[in-house]
Amino acid sequence: MTQVVVGQNENIESALRRFKRQVSKAGIFADIKRRRHYETPIEKRKRKAIARRKKRFR
Repeated sequence: MTQVVVGQNENIESALRRFKRQVSKAGIFADIKRRRHYETPIEKRKRKAIARRKKRFR
C-alpha cells in the first residue's frame, strides 16, 4: 500500500506528485488496467512473452 506523509510546510501539489510517482513505481496503474476485463489465456501468454522480450533487451 502506498502512502505519503505530508510535511508541515509542504504544499499539497508536491505531496500529490510524490504520491503519483510512488504509485507508478509500484505498478498499481498497470495492474488496474490489466484487471479491468477478463484476459484469455492466449492474451496472457502474449503479454508475458512481450514482457520477457522487453526484459531481455534491457
